[in-house]
Amino acid sequence: MNYQTELENVLNQIEKQTKPSLLLHSCCAPCSSYCLEYLSAYFQITVFYYNPNIYPDAEYEKRAQEQRMLLERLDQTISFVQGDYEKDRFAQLAKGLEEEKEGGDRCFACYRFRLKKTASKAKKEGFDYFATTLTISPKKNAAKLNEIGLALQVEYGVQWLPADFKKKNGYQRALALAKAYGLYRQNYCGCAFSMIKLKR
Repeated sequence: MNYQTELENVLNQIEKQTKPSLLLHSCCAPCSSYCLEYLSAYFQITVFYYNPNIYPDAEYEKRAQEQRMLLERLDQTISFVQGDYEKDRFAQLAKGLEEEKEGGDRCFACYRFRLKKTASKAKKEGFDYFATTLTISPKKNAAKLNEIGLALQVEYGVQWLPADFKKKNGYQRALALAKAYGLYRQNYCGCAFSMIKLKR
């Protein structure tokens, strides 16, 4: 399925309506930059920074601060919510998956962990849609992310916004925006396992 086309179909349907609300899970400021630029014309957005996978604590705080800084410089109508740093829950989730390859089952479990929290919050607080910035990365599995999102849509009764933000030069635009705003761009995904891989 072409999730970029699916996204465009949704946007075409809501373009002339009052902006629906969107809870947008964000992994970091650089990845969110293009997504926010693209979606802000269509949605009333709240950025949800929920990333208990990030290691170490200082890295988590640095990425959260960069996200807040970016939003302060963008459209002031974009809201920000920082979720709890439940790193112990992520550690429990990763047990038994330590040796999984990067981009494999451990990452898929991490996707679901963060998106489930996003869907639950979207349901609880009455958002019209939920989504994630993760598909902008060439290293993330957009098909799996959308598969999880669609399953959570059924589970929670909140509309999933399908997307593959890397398409149509989205990733390149995010790089350009990160440079323009002077954003910190990390060189590993975030968890201890991806950091170990980087050092090898």
